[in-house]
Amino acid sequence: SHRMGDVDEGTAITDFDPEEAERGITIYSAAVSCRWKDVNINLIDTPGHVDFTAEVERSLRVLDGGVVVFSAVEGVEAQSETVWRQADKYRVPRICFINKMDRIGADFERTFEEIRRRLQASPVALQIPMGAGSPPDPEALTGIIDLVEMQALSFDPASQGATIETREIPEKFRSRAAEWRSKLLEAVALVDNEAMTLYLDSDDIPSEIIHRVLRDATIHNQLQPLFCGAALDYIGVQPLLDGVARYLPSPLEVPPVEGEHPNPRKRGERLQRSPSPDEPFCGLVFKIVAEEHADLYFVRVYSGVLKSGSRVLNPRTGTKELITQIWHIQADRKEKIETAAVEAGDIAGVVGPKESVTGDTLCDQHKPILLEPIAFPETVIAMAVEPDTSAERKKLADVLARLGKQDPTFKARISEETGQTIISGMGELHLEIIRERMLRDFKLNVRVHKPRVSYRETVRAPVEAEGEFHRQQAGTAQFCRVKVRLEPFKGEKPVTVENRLKPGDFPAELVPPLEQSVREFAQGGGIVGYPLMNVKFSILDAAYRAGETSELAVQAAAADACRQALNAATIVLLEPVMKLEVVTPEQFLGNIQADLNMRRAIIVNSERRGQLVALTAEVPLSEMFGYSTHVRSLSQGRASYSMEPLKYDEAPEQVLREMLG
Repeated sequence: SHRMGDVDEGTAITDFDPEEAERGITIYSAAVSCRWKDVNINLIDTPGHVDFTAEVERSLRVLDGGVVVFSAVEGVEAQSETVWRQADKYRVPRICFINKMDRIGADFERTFEEIRRRLQASPVALQIPMGAGSPPDPEALTGIIDLVEMQALSFDPASQGATIETREIPEKFRSRAAEWRSKLLEAVALVDNEAMTLYLDSDDIPSEIIHRVLRDATIHNQLQPLFCGAALDYIGVQPLLDGVARYLPSPLEVPPVEGEHPNPRKRGERLQRSPSPDEPFCGLVFKIVAEEHADLYFVRVYSGVLKSGSRVLNPRTGTKELITQIWHIQADRKEKIETAAVEAGDIAGVVGPKESVTGDTLCDQHKPILLEPIAFPETVIAMAVEPDTSAERKKLADVLARLGKQDPTFKARISEETGQTIISGMGELHLEIIRERMLRDFKLNVRVHKPRVSYRETVRAPVEAEGEFHRQQAGTAQFCRVKVRLEPFKGEKPVTVENRLKPGDFPAELVPPLEQSVREFAQGGGIVGYPLMNVKFSILDAAYRAGETSELAVQAAAADACRQALNAATIVLLEPVMKLEVVTPEQFLGNIQADLNMRRAIIVNSERRGQLVALTAEVPLSEMFGYSTHVRSLSQGRASYSMEPLKYDEAPEQVLREMLG
């Protein structure tokens, strides 16, 4: 780009979305490619916020290495822990960069220790800062010390850090540099026999061997080289790029990608593809962007060559997809690839597929392989949406379908019980961004409500009631009398209907309409309008008169008997109870337990998981709206939770009183 972007000014190249520029955070992963010296780097900038964890998940699934950026002021934040665990899951080699060394309160050693302790990582410092903070502080950051070459580096702000001056380490930093250098040598010696022998013999290790050992240890996830600097002041960025080229693996050094044969008869047969253009083509769709004319599919190519105009197989669906165009992606800009082909190791945008979704494999039709899909976490928060006008209901359904295709952690469904359109996502910020996108990108304004809780009704004790239908209609008398019993009953179905009439007591042809009428009433809902549950209707008696008892009379009398029984019964409201699991660091356990007690939760189990505590509780769904945001504030963002339906249980009487008015 002709001009360097700035996150604070909203001009960062990879934060091109209006929401990102406005909020100063990354929301969507963005791909850019650049050359550094003799290396081509495909870079994906991912969010750090836990609400956008899907963007991190899908990026880590296709990347060969990562740079994890920490703030020297805040240290290891909750989101850092989440992202680090995701990188562990995909065994992604990574290097660390402690940024913002020019801020007040920056502390290199504290942040280094937090990375080691909180992330159970093995960082090894290759640099230390000369000072911390900014002028006029006399101890302000002036540059960094390279511990491998044992020299000081100063960066010229006028040239945006492009001019780097190397000099001897100033006297006041020498003892500290020697101390950190010895830690570096020990870490290197412990993972390599040749380095250990040299270290024991001479108390030193040559720099070329340090680089070789660090590269090998980084690729095998034994160590994480650590750099430092201040990106805003252009300090330490070039050495970090040198570190990316020097220590992170190229696609050739990553183990061959593994998958299985898609044919059900050969399911379980493991297949491999090496990162070579001579192998059969296979790639993974890791992101889809809904565009006005055609969806853009981001594909990581693992093996072979992908050509424009070719047909590839989606082994999950068994369909063939046509690749009409291949684009080189630079954040929000696209450039058509002149050769119309990309090779193993490349990331490209393709246009043409119709049936594929995020996590799908695309491969050679004659050499099929099914790669491991991307696993996304379950949604944790839901709300109801409705369009401003009923005319826009169809448009809302189309927009929600497109957004769901683009974001696998966004779900939309219509509740069968309430008829509301329910959208769910990873957090309140996530759903707020979705709502903003509907308005900005699709010109669709929606109103948002809390979803209604699906209550149920039952009865406290048995009651009996009699209903009668007796009237003249068109000169003909109509008569029927029915007696029913309504009682609490837990059967296989929510509502049980039993016929206790003896054969011959009632005309056989009128028995089915009688039973059907009781069943229909039972399914119609209780006093408040919610479905009945755990009840039994028994038909005890029925009186008829020859020539006067018709199907209509039977149905009316049965419905009247059921209505009177329901009105006479003591109604109990049942509420959905969820099984909740909260995983939290121990220091926040008391706060979380106290909060759950206020939410009428019953804590049923508590167990240790390493440095964390897992609480299992039963809690009413009605008390859990907004919990995702609340639990984060109680734990500084470090607790996580999952929730699933468990049972229906009695709701407090005041809830029923409020509903009855």
